[in-house]
Amino acid sequence: MIRLAFLRHGITAWNREGRIQGRTDIPLDPESREQLAALTLPPDWHDATLHASPLSRAVETATLLGKGRPIHTDPRLIEMDWGAWEGLHGRDLRADPASGYRDLEQWGWDFRPPNGESPADVRERLTGWLADLQPPLPPQDQSPLPPGERVRVRGAHGEDLFGVAEPPHPNLLPGGEKGFHLVVTHIGVMRVALALAWGWDFRGPPPVPVKRNRLYVLTLAADGTLRPTGPKEGLRLS
Repeated sequence: MIRLAFLRHGITAWNREGRIQGRTDIPLDPESREQLAALTLPPDWHDATLHASPLSRAVETATLLGKGRPIHTDPRLIEMDWGAWEGLHGRDLRADPASGYRDLEQWGWDFRPPNGESPADVRERLTGWLADLQPPLPPQDQSPLPPGERVRVRGAHGEDLFGVAEPPHPNLLPGGEKGFHLVVTHIGVMRVALALAWGWDFRGPPPVPVKRNRLYVLTLAADGTLRPTGPKEGLRLS
């Protein structure tokens, strides 16, 4: 079995403004950088293999906490695509009955923002990434995406940017000195991971509230099943 810890990235200007970020590449703000630089990971996770979404706010969070250790990015860890709603305020969408906006407790797996992704879409790519963590893997299956394949990311002004998939780091598997994997990603991806672990279907209150600066620890079984392992409230960074 593999141990995974999911961590939400640090705070951005859009987080503070209550704007929906999705795939728009908004960096950490100075206050968040200063705070993260002063934090340390729990002892069991100091040597974990570091993974991150390719968006800058996740990569920078992993860099600050990892103290310069290698970081393996993968497009499948990117935030849920919020389509036409990125950059808008959730409160404004909620106040407009014609928007189609729903609160999290009413989503279900198939809720989809206009031109965006559903939780089921995120589940599909996340489970593919989890499958690639399972050792041993045939060489042809080790690349997260075909080398050279492009993934779309939105710039801060709505422009389309493209990242290119790279082959995984040769030391990616089985991962870390102790076989631990620390994943710095986004709340949308974390909700899906926790939903899979806790059997939640995006209806009713989520079983685990995702808070900042905490690791949410799960076990990945050989059959691909995620199971809760650490405390429900997460492990605090100190």
